[in-house]
Amino acid sequence: MSLMLLAIFAIAVASYAQGGFQRPSIEDRVKRVHTKIDSAFKLDAAKLAATDSTFAGYYRAQDAKRDELRASGSTDRDAMMAEMKKLTDARDEKLKAILTEEQFKIWKEQIEPSMRPQRPPGGGGN
Repeated sequence: MSLMLLAIFAIAVASYAQGGFQRPSIEDRVKRVHTKIDSAFKLDAAKLAATDSTFAGYYRAQDAKRDELRASGSTDRDAMMAEMKKLTDARDEKLKAILTEEQFKIWKEQIEPSMRPQRPPGGGGN
């Protein structure tokens, strides 16, 4: 399992290095979080399905809001961050209903930070 994750990571890094960044599909993002949550908590099938649904909805809403803000011509980063925070807060409320208090704490403090894209040193610019 960890060998498979390592291979996926290597492919992702190679893809990024060759062609820049393209956002993974919603299914790929859900699969990634599913793997992390399943390995950390070993939830039953119903709870895993609920987390998958929560994240799929979250990613769809996030993409739609991002597209909406770009279509409106908005370049206000603070406004975008505020909208994304609302979506994250709504997602977290759903997760709190699925996970135990301890599991949610582990999600917020350990797993979620590891899910954020890592930027190259120096800001990645030329």
